[in-house]
Amino acid sequence: MSEINLSHIYQTVCNAPGGNGFRVEHMPELFATSDIDDCMAHVHSFYEILWFQDGEGIHTVDFVDYKVVPGTIFFLSPGQIHHFDCKDNYRGVAIKMCTDLIKVSNSSTNISRLFLEYNAFHTYEGTPYYIIDEPTSKLLQPLIHEMELEAERNGELGNIDILKSLLTIFLAKIERYGKHEAEQTVDYRKPSHLLFIRFRQLLEQEYKQLHTVQEYANRLNVSVRSLSNSVNECSGKSPLIFINNRIILEAKRLVLYSDLMIKEIAYMLGYDDPSYFVKHFKRHTGYLPSDFREMERYKK
Repeated sequence: MSEINLSHIYQTVCNAPGGNGFRVEHMPELFATSDIDDCMAHVHSFYEILWFQDGEGIHTVDFVDYKVVPGTIFFLSPGQIHHFDCKDNYRGVAIKMCTDLIKVSNSSTNISRLFLEYNAFHTYEGTPYYIIDEPTSKLLQPLIHEMELEAERNGELGNIDILKSLLTIFLAKIERYGKHEAEQTVDYRKPSHLLFIRFRQLLEQEYKQLHTVQEYANRLNVSVRSLSNSVNECSGKSPLIFINNRIILEAKRLVLYSDLMIKEIAYMLGYDDPSYFVKHFKRHTGYLPSDFREMERYKK
């Protein structure tokens, strides 16, 4: 099995979509022009929205198979590994965005955009897609057309601002009208829910350095109890589950899709003692990292 080069996935600016860092493509044409085989596992350094408008099949994201039906909209974050079962049956739209284009600052004026980003993308604890109906599809289609036109106006006055605005409206309509299998509804107007989103944002930035709930509570300037209550209220889970699952997900990516030694992966994920990392991996997966690598590659 050929390995995926994961060395680039931590860049803050992608180099895939050119110009203004925004591109709208259409399926199935994009498969014919792609530089990679989309039916093979691959990774992007940019954000991607995949709207399947017609066709059925399986879309695999980070080791999980998801059924594709018309109206399914997937949200892929930088570093996620995915592939399709068959590229001939699909019709739809792919929106690709550089990380700087979608990045949200910590300013309070960006609270709603922060929720849009972290309710759609970086949702490693839940399903990475929404299902929309035909009326919602009709609301979104004109926005796709506007984004496609604006993407071609690179360098013109207000180009980036218009793209960001169109993208915000697009995401808001999906989250407002789409169906998602989230157990809890997150409300950006509630302080405890905002804390949950900020925790997830910080987790995505620091999971390789911060491994304890206390460390995250300190960085967020709240007590461990407040953080635990917030995360439980919004997800029904503890902060430690989120922390461990994010680390293990990255570990599985690196173990399976890179040729790094296990001790190198341990150091990359912030473990000074590789033996502790190995025990941690086995505790959460049931396998030693080396056994997981051999088992999964044998399946291929």
